[in-house]
Formats: sequence, C-alpha cells, structure tokens
Amino acid sequence: MLEEDPELEALRQKRMAQLQMQEQNQKAVGDEKERIEAQKKAILRKVLTVEAKERIGRLKLGYPDMAAAIENQLIMLHQSGKLPGPVDDETLKRLLSQVQPKKREINIVRK
Repeated sequence: MLEEDPELEALRQKRMAQLQMQEQNQKAVGDEKERIEAQKKAILRKVLTVEAKERIGRLKLGYPDMAAAIENQLIMLHQSGKLPGPVDDETLKRLLSQVQPKKREINIVRK
C-alpha cells in the first residue's frame, strides 16, 4: 500500500476546512437574503391593497427592475411613516407614472 505523506494530508485537511467555512458563509448569506425578502413581503402585504399587489405582480413580469424600485420606494416610505394608509391601485399608477421615463416624441418633417 501507499503511505500517505503527512504534508499532503495536512494540505487536504486545510483545504477541507476552507471549503467548509466557505459553505457556511454562503449559507449565512442565503439565510440573510431570505429573511430580508420575507420582511419586504410582509411590509408590502400591509402597505398595498389587493389591486395594487396584482399590478406590481404584472409589472414584475415585464419590468422587474422598475417593480423592485417601486417596492423599495414603498418600503422606505412606510418605514419613514410617510404613507398615510394603504396604497391603492390609483396611487400606485401615479407613482409609476412618476418613475417611468418620459417617452420622446419623434416628428419627421419632410420638405
């Protein structure tokens, strides 16, 4: 049989320890992300009416970045106490029109 080299075994043990630490760190980061996401959902459940939740859900399908920005803005407003009550569909539409970039109108003039 082959004899194991003590240096090689020490390197293997060190590498295994590094991999285990890396795995634990990744799990901790994943758990933290899940916790934050659960908190966001709970706040949005409190803040939005059913129709507004549906509108945000549809918005996520087409424009996930814009939906995330709106959600974060609503959460910040809620945490700072600037939301007087639940956000209904009309209020959400107004907020979306403010966030949505203005479209350029292109006119072609022929001479």
